[in-house]
Amino acid sequence: MKAKFIVMDTTDNCATALEDVEQGEEVDYNGKKFKINQPIPLGHKFALKDIKKDNQVKKYGQRIAIATENIKLGDWIHTHNISSYYLKEVLNQ
Repeated sequence: MKAKFIVMDTTDNCATALEDVEQGEEVDYNGKKFKINQPIPLGHKFALKDIKKDNQVKKYGQRIAIATENIKLGDWIHTHNISSYYLKEVLNQ
């Protein structure tokens, strides 16, 4: 079976799609099965657990963004619900 997503680090709370993942599709991460809530395009991220507003989004074991709204398990993570850590903290934008 071909992997549909990759998780870079065990502390990550998001996964990256290796191909388009359809809304309603069931995925399995570490024995936990859940459904995808929106279509996830190739290369985009989705939540591996609930992420509360103002909490960190982690990828590569590093903080990459801050949630601008509550994000549910299986939700698409993109510019509509996160603020880039790099833009906000590093570039002060």
